[in-house]
Amino acid sequence: MENYDLFYNRLMKTLKTYPFAIALIKSANRLISKLMAAVYLILLAYLFFNQKNWFPFLLFPGVSFCLMTILRKVLNQPRPYETWAIEPLILKETRGHSMPSRHVFSATLISICVLRVHLLLGLCLLVLSAFLGFCRIAAGLHYPKDVLVGFFLGLFSGCLLFAFPF
Repeated sequence: MENYDLFYNRLMKTLKTYPFAIALIKSANRLISKLMAAVYLILLAYLFFNQKNWFPFLLFPGVSFCLMTILRKVLNQPRPYETWAIEPLILKETRGHSMPSRHVFSATLISICVLRVHLLLGLCLLVLSAFLGFCRIAAGLHYPKDVLVGFFLGLFSGCLLFAFPF
């Protein structure tokens, strides 16, 4: 993306007119990530104790996460704060591994896993996953393409669960 610094600085200028927005982005980034991890553990426990087919909910996300990690290492795309003169909302020392967003991928994949078991809760979690993507962009940690690719790869990986009868 050409002139990403202009895009990001315009976004920050808008967000800084609403001080609660900055706090919301920082908090949501942290809380949604923790919530998704907790929801996934609760889902696995629920499936383990109430159904026989819990293993695909462990296998598909586990393999997908490993493949995502390998993909990120191979691509090794720089993060926006490495390339452009921007001041990110969330300071990280991480270099590279921006593409695709693993946070958004994981949140989306967990949302689809939940969707397989409970439609309404899964849809709510998908909305949170999309909001997490916005937070990652607004925080200066990822480019929009990183988030979109992470979201769609999470959707694809999660949809593999629907290919098997349970």
